[in-house]
Amino acid sequence: MFEKETTVSFLKELLSINSPTGYTKNAIDFLRERIEALGYETKTTPKGNLLVEVAGKDTSVTRGLSGHVDTLGLMVRSINSDGTLALTKLGGPLTPTLDGEYCDIMTRSGKVYSGTILSNTPSIHVFPDAATKARDVDNLVVKIDERVKTKEDVQNLGIQNGDIVAYDPKVVVTESGFVKSRFLDDKASVALLVSLLKQIKDKTITPATNLTFIFSTYEEVGHGASFIPENITELLAVDMGCIGLDLACSEYDVSICAKDSSGPYDYELTTHLINLAQKNELSYAVDIYPMYGSDASAALRGGANIRAALIGPGVASSHGMERTHVDALENTFNLLVAYIQN
Repeated sequence: MFEKETTVSFLKELLSINSPTGYTKNAIDFLRERIEALGYETKTTPKGNLLVEVAGKDTSVTRGLSGHVDTLGLMVRSINSDGTLALTKLGGPLTPTLDGEYCDIMTRSGKVYSGTILSNTPSIHVFPDAATKARDVDNLVVKIDERVKTKEDVQNLGIQNGDIVAYDPKVVVTESGFVKSRFLDDKASVALLVSLLKQIKDKTITPATNLTFIFSTYEEVGHGASFIPENITELLAVDMGCIGLDLACSEYDVSICAKDSSGPYDYELTTHLINLAQKNELSYAVDIYPMYGSDASAALRGGANIRAALIGPGVASSHGMERTHVDALENTFNLLVAYIQN
């Protein structure tokens, strides 16, 4: 049974932890602590992915379930002469949505400063192109919440090129069941996988095979699960479902992806997931995502000899101000339960 309050509460906690790709240790440490508190042993790979192994009825077969804890973000490219910070992207954030967002700047020494991401022509009363200038990464800066007027002032704070900039997720859960936040891609799916682990430990769900849960750390830049344990023969990536254009998915559905930018997913496994969704009367959609990649496609590119598929809750406005509904979380959870029990 889907535990809505528990899952959403965990999701809100996870969303509050800054974890742009390449800066995921705090989120992984949080996951490790919470998963080990459930009674599991965990392993951490050299690149930082967290693995959890679960025994099933058929111990001769191991299937993988993956979700990524890394998010979009920014990095300090350089320090401008006026004390603002020039930026480079981590992953593919929709940069026009970042104008005006609050952010944290994490220094290598551990000091964290707050700031605001702004257009470099931020005032309608001063700049004639304030309303029309492109909001690409080259036209955005961070204004630090400190008394800085020069590059040297910023350097004296300990801020340097290569420091991570994480922006506010702005988490809101409405009474009508909508979850609004940045980084639902893919922390919503991570929360579902942790809920699945909890119910397996509570013995309300019994896996049909051994399972390895993979919480990856570099998915947003394309190599999150590029290396997976060799005993995994089938990998189900749990990520977001896209919404828009000619896509069938909504914010209430579990998405089953037939093909993304890496090519088609395994035909038989995808068909099996569709059949499970139909059998369990889930609200689902089958779609093609031409500008999308997943942990499963990374594993295939890394040489894994696996069958692979991709599902996830429908998420609107991906890589911007994202939104889903608890119905999509429930439909995705129930498809996961059906999958691991078959």
